[in-house]
Amino acid sequence: MDLQSGYPYSLIRNGLPYNYPWLEQDIRTHVAVIGGGVSGALTAYALTKAGIPCVVADARTIGLGSTAASTSLLQYEIDTRLSELREKVGIRNANRAYELCAASIGELEAICKALRFPHFERKHSLYLASYRKDVKKLSEELEARRELGLKMEWWDAATIKAKMGFDAPAAIYSHTAAQTDAYMLTHALHQHNIKHGASVFDRTAVVDIDFRPRSVVLKTSQGHQVTARYLVIATGYEVLQYIKTPLLKLTSTYAVASEPNHAQEQWYQDCLIWETKSPYLYLRTTSDHRVLIGGRDEPFYNPRRRDKLIHRKAKDLEKDLRKKFPELRFHPEFKWTGTFGATEDGLPFIGAFAPMPHTFFALGFGGNGITFSQIAANIITDLVQGKKNPDAAIFSFNRKTGN
Repeated sequence: MDLQSGYPYSLIRNGLPYNYPWLEQDIRTHVAVIGGGVSGALTAYALTKAGIPCVVADARTIGLGSTAASTSLLQYEIDTRLSELREKVGIRNANRAYELCAASIGELEAICKALRFPHFERKHSLYLASYRKDVKKLSEELEARRELGLKMEWWDAATIKAKMGFDAPAAIYSHTAAQTDAYMLTHALHQHNIKHGASVFDRTAVVDIDFRPRSVVLKTSQGHQVTARYLVIATGYEVLQYIKTPLLKLTSTYAVASEPNHAQEQWYQDCLIWETKSPYLYLRTTSDHRVLIGGRDEPFYNPRRRDKLIHRKAKDLEKDLRKKFPELRFHPEFKWTGTFGATEDGLPFIGAFAPMPHTFFALGFGGNGITFSQIAANIITDLVQGKKNPDAAIFSFNRKTGN
């Protein structure tokens, strides 16, 4: 699949920081991971940390799928509000999903510290009511989150105006959020994993999978084989080649990053900003003082149609920014588009899929795929070791709604 195009900010800024070989011989391992983006890298990190040998294979150059297009916001909020998610999957499962997402931000911070990876920043997050009619739902959301002990504040219109300078009817100001660089984190994880015994191959497409009684054999386009006890598929939106059942709705999204602006603060505490309307607009700053704005999604997957809209969408996104911050210095420098997918309930799919034995999926769909990927890494590492993970059922392929 064609997952991104244009000039993704992190890819242009960092280029190709490392080279990885392609597979040139038959090999054996305990776990084979298909997909070398951030989901596969985090899964391989958890496996390696647990002392489990693994091999990662990616059809592309590492990081050049959806990971390169990621805007790298880390939030515990998923695309489905907690109050709404409770109705879809039950109160216990919805609460636990949000708790796991909040915990994953701290886990990602710890990983970045262990790797001495510099591109992780703790942030606050501002969730705006786009319209007056959204205030009641936002108030209900505040109460639902407070029940979980999440630290946040209610901002009324006057507070938003005083702190942010623009008008909005209400907002939730959350104290648990962060931002990173998914593309560079992926490379940092792979480099660490390689030093600790993992193998990473790019430009190594898996063209056939042979399921045997106690193993899985992957056949590559170069004619070599990877034999493993278990297989993890972390191919993101390209999973549709393995699972024909409709799992998600593919969408085209757009982003723009400005030239550097050396103001110490672009807006109040340079918090992450997003809103209730769908599709929503989101804003963040970068470590080199740029403003990044994304959104203006289109409900289709068609690379040609998607790519034709880049320049128009970039102008629209800039107009959206100007409505909130008319005085902000913003000169667009990087514009790009990517494909992402959303599930019906907003949760990812993690774990086993009955028609494919010895196989686990790490599919961090939705607007906060990085936190979902960290949750997947933990669950899959338990499952590979034969441990029962108490949270696996929440994200399973056969999950059901109910209280």
